[in-house]
Amino acid sequence: MTLLDPKTWQPRRLSGGEYEVTEPATGQSLGAVALATAEDIAAAAEAAVAAQTTWARTPHFARAQVLRRAGDLFAHHAEELSQWLMRESGSVAGKADFELHVAAQECYEAAALASRPLGEVLPSEAPRLSYTRRVPVGVTGVIAPFNAPLILSIRSVAPALALGNAVLLKPDPRTAVCGGLALGAVFAEAGLPEGLLHILPGGAETGQALVADPRIPVISFTGSTAAGRRVGEAAGRQLKRAHLELGGNSALVVLADADIEGAVAQATWGSFFHQGQICMTTGRHLVHASLYEEYVERLAARADALAVGDPYREKVHLGPVIDRPQLAKIHALVEASTARGARLVAGGTHRDLFYRPTVLADVDDHSPAYAEEVFGPVAPVRPFATLDEAAALAAAGPYGLSLGIVTRDTALGLELADRIPTGIAHINDQTVNDEAVAPFGGVAASGTGARFGGSANLDAFTELRWTTVRREPAGHPF
Repeated sequence: MTLLDPKTWQPRRLSGGEYEVTEPATGQSLGAVALATAEDIAAAAEAAVAAQTTWARTPHFARAQVLRRAGDLFAHHAEELSQWLMRESGSVAGKADFELHVAAQECYEAAALASRPLGEVLPSEAPRLSYTRRVPVGVTGVIAPFNAPLILSIRSVAPALALGNAVLLKPDPRTAVCGGLALGAVFAEAGLPEGLLHILPGGAETGQALVADPRIPVISFTGSTAAGRRVGEAAGRQLKRAHLELGGNSALVVLADADIEGAVAQATWGSFFHQGQICMTTGRHLVHASLYEEYVERLAARADALAVGDPYREKVHLGPVIDRPQLAKIHALVEASTARGARLVAGGTHRDLFYRPTVLADVDDHSPAYAEEVFGPVAPVRPFATLDEAAALAAAGPYGLSLGIVTRDTALGLELADRIPTGIAHINDQTVNDEAVAPFGGVAASGTGARFGGSANLDAFTELRWTTVRREPAGHPF
């Protein structure tokens, strides 16, 4: 059975006109989605508030059943959804399969949240029962990006629903089907009551309306640091909680004792997976001087060997970048870096939206492709001489999302990781990793800490209420 029919995929029309869903690899139209306006946000928020009260009182096992069914349905509809991920977002088959796997796991983990202990009994100086209890926040607003559209929507939608909340989800219009409408269809088939999940594709104005609505006390935002600052500022003015998972420029540190072939294999994946359009992408390769030239040579050879093309119709390693503005940004950063003295060792060319995996050697602090988040398949490499220099280079810059360290001495790797402020650290692995059970988030310009995944979801999508109970009314001096 088809889950997503372009003729019926939005159960109610929105008032913002239509957006053409385009396949990046071919430019072909895949259909059109209706866009949401501020009026649609207001109407959805009102409906969500009305539905959420009943949902919050629904027994935990009934909420968990819906989440478990949703997880099963992601597997049941995997072939169809995988095709949408390949065609709409430019994902290769393996990346599409990974998104579907994580989506199912997010639902199963969220189902387990519904029966987690809600609080604890506290000691009290007074003759009373004193305890804390987690309660739903009410309505959660979720703003999700294009790059891993299914994962970056479901990781907030699933736990928020499981914990008794309603959700307004604004997917990026470029991936509104696999990042939004697919979730709506799955949860409808799973038996989620009406009014609890609203899919509202749109641009910045739609997101602003979502953040501004007073009936939405918690915002979950994933996107660029620049946009995240605006979301955080707007939410802060209303004293709303905003969970911000933002950009990164993550470092892979290759120590002198590393197995160079293993390190290069990690590096290839870390920089070129999904065309580098991942917040955790390895954006800075810091390699001990004794390995540097060989590392650059081997990484370039691997980059040159990767196939780039249409992931829906060909067997390739990299698909297209999402659109022409993103392509122009990537190429401009590469050209600006070579103009400043970086050495182009591989790539640096493109055909339509297909950008070749690119290796830049001899970069420095001022090379734009090294200093900035590229969000493309670009691997800037520079050497270091000492551990102190490696720590300083890895810690430099505004971001603090993910870190990879390759070494045969794992204790030394852990010691080095403790000197570099990041939300995520991997020893003998590259920077791109995700699991539904693990808290995910960055520090500094990469966001507001580990807010998604595992028990972190309890903090993200509930309020902690203190309650006391006395047998008789308390007496007071006046």
